[in-house]
Amino acid sequence: MKSWRLSLPPLRRKLAFPVTSLQLCLLGLIGGLIAAILIILFRLTIIGIQSFYLAHSDDFTTLLAGERALLPLIAAVFISLLGLLIGLKHYRLGIPFVIHRIKLKYGMMPLPNTIHQFFGGIAALAAGFSVGREGPSVHLGAFGASSLGSYLRLPYNSIRILAGCGIAAGISASFNTPLAAVIFVMEVVLREYRIHVFVPIMLASMIGAVATRTVFGADNELSSIGMISLSNWHLPYLALCGVAMGVVATFFNKSLMRTMRTFKTWHLGFRLLLAAAITAAIGYLVPQALGAETGAIHYAVTVPDELLLLFMIFLAKIVLTVAALGLGIPGGIVGPVFGIGIVMGTLLAFVPSIFLGDHSVAGSYAVLGMAGMMAATLHAPLAALVAVTELAANPELVVPAMLVITTSYVTAVQFFQTKSIFLQQLDFMQLPYKLSPADDVLQKVGVLAMLQQDYQILENPTDAQIIQALDALTPQQQLLIKRSYAVDQHYELAVYDLTMSMSDQSMLKFIPVASVSHQATMAEVFAELGEQREGAVLIYDDEQADQPLGLVSWEQVRTLLMRQNNLL
Repeated sequence: MKSWRLSLPPLRRKLAFPVTSLQLCLLGLIGGLIAAILIILFRLTIIGIQSFYLAHSDDFTTLLAGERALLPLIAAVFISLLGLLIGLKHYRLGIPFVIHRIKLKYGMMPLPNTIHQFFGGIAALAAGFSVGREGPSVHLGAFGASSLGSYLRLPYNSIRILAGCGIAAGISASFNTPLAAVIFVMEVVLREYRIHVFVPIMLASMIGAVATRTVFGADNELSSIGMISLSNWHLPYLALCGVAMGVVATFFNKSLMRTMRTFKTWHLGFRLLLAAAITAAIGYLVPQALGAETGAIHYAVTVPDELLLLFMIFLAKIVLTVAALGLGIPGGIVGPVFGIGIVMGTLLAFVPSIFLGDHSVAGSYAVLGMAGMMAATLHAPLAALVAVTELAANPELVVPAMLVITTSYVTAVQFFQTKSIFLQQLDFMQLPYKLSPADDVLQKVGVLAMLQQDYQILENPTDAQIIQALDALTPQQQLLIKRSYAVDQHYELAVYDLTMSMSDQSMLKFIPVASVSHQATMAEVFAELGEQREGAVLIYDDEQADQPLGLVSWEQVRTLLMRQNNLL
């Protein structure tokens, strides 16, 4: 126990620097494993519940019509009661909320939200709502890994990286796509590419894939799809397909946001019951569209020639997803987008199939449809390309995928001026997700990386003693004055007031010194000193609040900003 405590302060100091380190990589692995365990438990619980009434997981066609209608209603009541029990103010879930917490709270996730995400997500997915498991996976992964950093009281800048590790491990454990998980985190969640962040996230994603393959095997949702290489004569038609996917993605995003705005004043319970009623009604007519993406994938694979059925699944999947997510059912959007894209791709394959005389290209078009819808809906073209490469395991589809992704993304952005669905949801929920340029630089450096310990402290001194101490200081030293009172104490930084004459009795200037946790970053120091543009803050270990660890000055903040961004 003694050696463990002795090893933590150097570890925290090391992690305060924005550099790649063995310590951060090991913590990323541990955080990724914690996240993977949570996701595996989440998935096993859903499979276990569905095993009581489904012959195959996520296949609701075997249920009686009455049972299909009853399941969403039961789940809606359960989620509503859970919200009332935990508190509706904590009903902010999924990837948009995680992006907000990553940017503003260093990825630390509140426990009540996480509990609601875990059990609410299980209820929604087990009951057949058209939501994805990646939303809960991202949330749970960020919670699991960031909790490790919070427990060890690591610097906030490293906790944010650990949260990214948990998200990557969660997506990897959910879809068995370790590389796409890394790109998704960098492109969609963190929205930055830095080596010292990339390496531990990559390791965490790897451990997530290893864990999920150990439990569920190496197959993924697209393993049953037969894919062949596409000749170049498909490319002009694929460009048109990409345009069509951009149009559908725009319609999907606008419909989802319109639903959220229309019903925002409704009580959560009424919204959930309405979502359940819509799901029950459409599920009665088109049971193949219920559940996450796997049901739609199964029918796209098995009946590529049944155009009417596929078209009904396609329309039903859009309506079910818009209703579920727009009305507040806890779950993700990526899974349903995968399903919609795969069914749409299979539908679009009908044209070349007429000329070929068979449906051999349906599988390839299905995967390309998934990529195009993902790129245009989420505004994550690189993640979409990597997902196709990884899930399809067919490098011959890379060039067609590039074409489809580019045309779908440009169509959505250029011609319809759409934003990422996640950013639209953040704006709707009024959750900030943008940092000022200064904070973006300073949040990457922990205060322990800039700690000064070359200072003197005088307790309740006279002015003469202060002047004498100031005259004896070396150029790098600073003088702190400790004012002790009956009930409390505070510190001041003593300096000469250069605006006053040296003969003036008031030539001393005292600047109040605030205190900051050792976990803080330089952004918190900037928040304390930014207005006055002078002074310093004392750094404390939260467990030893009576003994400062050191000092961080405004000059260090200014120097850091000038060196990295030339902001001041």
